[in-house]
Amino acid sequence: MPFRVFIALVTILSPMSTAHGQGVAPTNDFVTRALQANRELSAARLDLERGRARLRQSGLRPNPTVDLEHTTGRLTGSPEERDLSVGVALPLELGGTRRRRIDLAEAELAAIEADVADRERRLRADVLTAYAAVLAAQRELQITADVEGLDSQTLRVVQIRVEQHDAAPLELSLLRTEAERLRARRVLAEGRVSAALIALNNVIGASPEQPVTVVETLTARLVEMQQRVTTRDVAIATALRRRPDLQMARLNELTAEAGLRLARAQAFPDMTISARFITSRTANDLPMPLVPVVQRDRALAVGVSIGLPFLNANQGARAEAAVAIRQARLRREFSEQRVRADVTSAFRRLEAARAAIAIFEQGVIDRSTDNIRVVRAAYELGEFRVTDLINEQRRLLDSQREYTDALVEGYLAVVDLNAAVAIAPGSEPRLTK
Repeated sequence: MPFRVFIALVTILSPMSTAHGQGVAPTNDFVTRALQANRELSAARLDLERGRARLRQSGLRPNPTVDLEHTTGRLTGSPEERDLSVGVALPLELGGTRRRRIDLAEAELAAIEADVADRERRLRADVLTAYAAVLAAQRELQITADVEGLDSQTLRVVQIRVEQHDAAPLELSLLRTEAERLRARRVLAEGRVSAALIALNNVIGASPEQPVTVVETLTARLVEMQQRVTTRDVAIATALRRRPDLQMARLNELTAEAGLRLARAQAFPDMTISARFITSRTANDLPMPLVPVVQRDRALAVGVSIGLPFLNANQGARAEAAVAIRQARLRREFSEQRVRADVTSAFRRLEAARAAIAIFEQGVIDRSTDNIRVVRAAYELGEFRVTDLINEQRRLLDSQREYTDALVEGYLAVVDLNAAVAIAPGSEPRLTK
């Protein structure tokens, strides 16, 4: 595998995979599937509907009230006396309370949208990380199976040599022990592949009845693409501009400021305008034989009710909102610091992985493979002991495992760098060191 492929930031792997009954699909399809089917993300998206409902509610004006009152003197010995009044009262919001309430709801909705975008960003990284675990486990399984196959061939050669009294039976026993050890290692590798596939299946939201099958190798899709070159400083600037979690921190600060404005507006006294129509009937008792005189009156009353903010001027809510602003500002500053650290850390990891991969490719893997070939040929000629072959074989397995670790580290560094810069795979020009 060429070393130059590790200059890519966005996606150093574009593995092809097959899902049950769906044929071959690229890695981005796994991400798309996860964004559509992951239940945790789907539940988070419901917060958007709740935020829109709160925004709609925040724009509604207070309801008017209707008062109906009927008074009668029938129960107190004055059946001819009764009053009827009908009134309407309309609360008025002063100090721009309704506008401030809408501003707060809009800021909260924007923060929810940023939170959902951040969950999508982290889910993309989780999918690619789970995919890397599958590729690494499959690569280890393949390497172990290949070496186990070579051991089977060597066992036949040693068996013939033992039968011809050209080798000691101990050599055959040692080689059989090594073959059994490799078989046990292969069984463990198969278990890791199954576990990694289950984890990938879970993170993309696939049902157990539709298992995912990955058919690519870790190095199969490492490709070099034409891209613009940039620096770590540009990546940090891009991250500060694009990271949804940082945007959410900034929006939370704006939300806190909107909350303070609303608390100040709610400190204005309440005002209610009312109108009431009153009709009354009274009877004046006169000496007999005259009959009572019934008198009817009608009146229209208009009034204004204003609260006096002597005791409650919303002092506590205003103080709490002021503290919330300071709290949101500190969290926003911490988020900015974390974004810079994430990008820098991913760059450092990528540089280390590139250096390690170069060492393995230029001076370890090929040389270890040649050593195995030479030692095996020399053993067949009787120039080496079987223990020499076993030791060299173990060194090759260790080197391949460490090489796999370096490949996975490079892959994950690029995945983390994508997540740190908030770039969806394949959607933006790639970055280099």
